[in-house]
Amino acid sequence: MKKVYSKINKDCLLLTLVRLTEITDKRTDLSPEEEYLQVATKKLTKGTSFRPHKHNKLNRNTDMTQESWICLSGKIRAKFYDLDDSLILNTVLNAGDCAVSFRAGHGFEVLEDDTILYEFKTGPYFGVEIDKTFLKEDQG
Repeated sequence: MKKVYSKINKDCLLLTLVRLTEITDKRTDLSPEEEYLQVATKKLTKGTSFRPHKHNKLNRNTDMTQESWICLSGKIRAKFYDLDDSLILNTVLNAGDCAVSFRAGHGFEVLEDDTILYEFKTGPYFGVEIDKTFLKEDQG
């Protein structure tokens, strides 16, 4: 698992990246408890179960959107940006890899046909005009 911190603010976690090959039979939290988006990994074996449950209605106040991507098949070039919009990580996500973006700017390019991606983000979504600021793309 790779945790990427800002070069601008050394205490600011920008993103977590986990490769499929790094997932073990022990639960690994990819998100610190205080983050809005909570993501974890665990390799499961036949017969594993957990008690049925539901989550209680709680007021949760968020002031940002956080995203996570899981590449199911294919390859994606992912670029992540620091707080000052400079490129901080340029990597390829392969099948089974997961990236969790807490504060990192981001963009990606699909490298193979029929690539399949799951995307999760905190909501609600208010549309491009309100929700997004586009960055100048770094060619690095």
